[in-house]
Amino acid sequence: MRYINSAIFIIAVLVFSNLALFAQETEAKVVDEVVAQVNESVITLSQIKREMNETIDSLVKEGKKSPEEAKTQVESKQGELIAQIINEELLLQKGKEMGVESDVEAQINGRFLDIMKQQNIKTLDALYKAMGDTGVDPQNIREMWRKQITRDMVLQREVDAKLYNGYAPKEVRAYYEANKAKFTKPETIGISEIFLSFAGRNEPEVREKAKQLVMQARGGADFGKLAAENSDRPDVKQTKGKVGSLNVSDLDKTFAESLKSVKVGGISEPIELPEGIEILRVDERGNASSESFFDEKKVREILTYEKLPEERKKYMSTLRGDAYIKISENYRPIVSPVLFADERKAEVKKSEK
Repeated sequence: MRYINSAIFIIAVLVFSNLALFAQETEAKVVDEVVAQVNESVITLSQIKREMNETIDSLVKEGKKSPEEAKTQVESKQGELIAQIINEELLLQKGKEMGVESDVEAQINGRFLDIMKQQNIKTLDALYKAMGDTGVDPQNIREMWRKQITRDMVLQREVDAKLYNGYAPKEVRAYYEANKAKFTKPETIGISEIFLSFAGRNEPEVREKAKQLVMQARGGADFGKLAAENSDRPDVKQTKGKVGSLNVSDLDKTFAESLKSVKVGGISEPIELPEGIEILRVDERGNASSESFFDEKKVREILTYEKLPEERKKYMSTLRGDAYIKISENYRPIVSPVLFADERKAEVKKSEK
């Protein structure tokens, strides 16, 4: 239920392309300057302005702020934005040093393939043409994803995986014994789905089709067959709509509310999302239990989750300490206190001992 769906993708790329055009027009009126140097790379004022404009536009489109309110808010956090871009640049440089490029490209290509399957587009060239016809530059999307995936991959390999695998078996067992209440059997639910995408379709017609499918499923039609013939998931021919067993506590609130009174074998009402409509069948339910059980993988996951924020901060602090970072005097007063906040806290703690 967490697939990259075409509707979200189309919305994202349209917003992204419009922002890029707006940013380019704005940058033409700004005299560029170097805001910061990060090792051999530089961060420029035009880059900062582009990021600020994208954030302003996003806040406005989401309906959270008026243009004036969004502009005021973003400009007040300029120092935080520059610090964030410096940290991002450090992660991108680390990714290059680690040689993750081929793995990153594989993930990017996988995302494009998912979109092609959902849109029934046969070739990458045809997808690029379709994107170009809507004013979207696929290379801009590639670059946006490249940065995101590289950042995530570096942190997962350098921090998350090392933390997860670093606990000794005795430490894992000791944590379980001291926190048994965290490892009781949760309530579970097994579900199947039919997903109807809004992308490129008349939404009222999609809603009507969803109602008809619910009536057919409740009338005794084979849900797996209905899914295979109607669902827009790319792998539905193989899965027949089966999602599998999930912890009820992990369900999105929208799905949890829709399913709470549906019995095993029952069909939910159509669940409307921004990208389309879900129809869910409850295949099974598992009751929660107060009896604790030892699952080494689960214990390691919780241990990692608890320590991850602090460990990631330490890692970024190390990256900054090993790097050459020079911030322009015009921006140093608003950037340095944010960028080096963790280092300053560490120094205070050290001096207090």
